[in-house]
Amino acid sequence: MPKLGMEPIRRAALVKATIAEVGDVGSLQVTVGQIARRAGMSTALAHHYFGGKDQIFLAAMRHILSEFKAEVLAELAQAKPDARAEAIIRACFAQSCFAPRAISAWMTFYVMAQTNSEALRLWRLYQCRLRSNLCHALRPVARDPKVAAAVLSALIDGLYLRAALNDPEAGEVATQRALTVLHLLCDR
Repeated sequence: MPKLGMEPIRRAALVKATIAEVGDVGSLQVTVGQIARRAGMSTALAHHYFGGKDQIFLAAMRHILSEFKAEVLAELAQAKPDARAEAIIRACFAQSCFAPRAISAWMTFYVMAQTNSEALRLWRLYQCRLRSNLCHALRPVARDPKVAAAVLSALIDGLYLRAALNDPEAGEVATQRALTVLHLLCDR
């Protein structure tokens, strides 16, 4: 009988191992066995906790999204009320988002969302929250916050993909470009 409390520890180890394996390979072309070995457990145990590779990867993306949420909340905690949109943009291009393993996970996530309904649902949830947070932040400063949020969320995705594919150190350039568009949308 396993000890009580081991499941969350093992699940976390599998999530961390998944991010590392996908990051090293650069795609989801890894096996549950590779992930399990990196986590220091058997393939059967990995299947027991998650069911399969897709479920393990989706758990890893939920983890990455929760880290992103923490990044956004930290930026928002320091922002003045009229600078909340800027804080969200800065969080989107934070250095942690450009770690090689994070880039590989995000790129894999976008590809997986094309064919996996649960990944697509998770991507839509991320997009909805990003637009909602931007819309709320833009209310005091933009003429049409909903349109401005839609434009900025699309711009953020495009700038992230471009920066991630060309130069992982391009986060600051991407941030400045997004802030420039924000200021144009808000007539600042």
